[in-house]
Amino acid sequence: MELIRIQLRPAEREQCVRIAAECGLGLTPHHVHVGSPIMFGTPTRVSPEEASAITAPPRVRWDPPVTAAVLDTGLDPHPWFAGRPWFAEWGHSPEVLDGDGRDGQDRQAGHGTFVAGVLLRHAPGVVLRHHRVLSSSGLSDDLTVAAGLRRVRRTAAERGERLDVVVLTSGCHTAGDACPPVLRREAGRSSGAVVVAAAGNGGTSRPFWPAALPEVLAVGARAAAFSNHGDWVDAWAQGTGVVSAFPLLRPAAGDSGAGTESREYGFARWSGTSFAAPRVAAEVAALVHDGHPAAEARREAERRFSPRRGR
Repeated sequence: MELIRIQLRPAEREQCVRIAAECGLGLTPHHVHVGSPIMFGTPTRVSPEEASAITAPPRVRWDPPVTAAVLDTGLDPHPWFAGRPWFAEWGHSPEVLDGDGRDGQDRQAGHGTFVAGVLLRHAPGVVLRHHRVLSSSGLSDDLTVAAGLRRVRRTAAERGERLDVVVLTSGCHTAGDACPPVLRREAGRSSGAVVVAAAGNGGTSRPFWPAALPEVLAVGARAAAFSNHGDWVDAWAQGTGVVSAFPLLRPAAGDSGAGTESREYGFARWSGTSFAAPRVAAEVAALVHDGHPAAEARREAERRFSPRRGR
């Protein structure tokens, strides 16, 4: 067994203590986990592959606006997003495509752009708010995700903006099969937003957090052996062979050494519950746009993507 010790920078240590203290549960912040479900025990080790271009979502604006927050890796100025009013309003963290210093694109680089593309394809009028909580290797921890939930909620409040949907594609199992307390607390403080989370790719019925929380809408990948499953999964959507927007790391023309790569905005085909979740989130957003209150929109989305239709 290999033992790895991780030491946080002072700013992160201070934040961990503060968040844990505010929970009032006497907990210690030791929940560290694999963040992106695509990295969590995917049997086939599916990686993105290039795909042919698909039709861009129409450039429409819903009135009144429907706002969806996506907590993931990054969001690049892909042509699907660049030029839309909301892209410049919030401020976005671009994708880190090669953060490990090795040649080539990191395994999870482009994940957030891909997820946002799925959401926009099925809810083209949504206002998208993005916040980075995952590394390009698909790693995070519960405190980072909880802080992300808190930040998007508070930023929306400061702007006088209603947050309608939150999309989470990260999660974890725990030794005691209980949700990390900080995640549970923040997921329950969504201020009326429907929190939609990927069920994970471990092919198990063990609860995957925060998706398995009753206040969260858990989404599995329909008819996919890798998808987690169980009574806690609320909906099923396509999670295999999904095509969406994707940034590609390319060697520059005449490249003769490292550090001269460039990025190209194209498309990829990918599989995972990470890509089923934004499909259901888009349905919730469309239902809110049609005038359904959040709770009603969630129930209707669950009916349309019933687990009985999945496994």
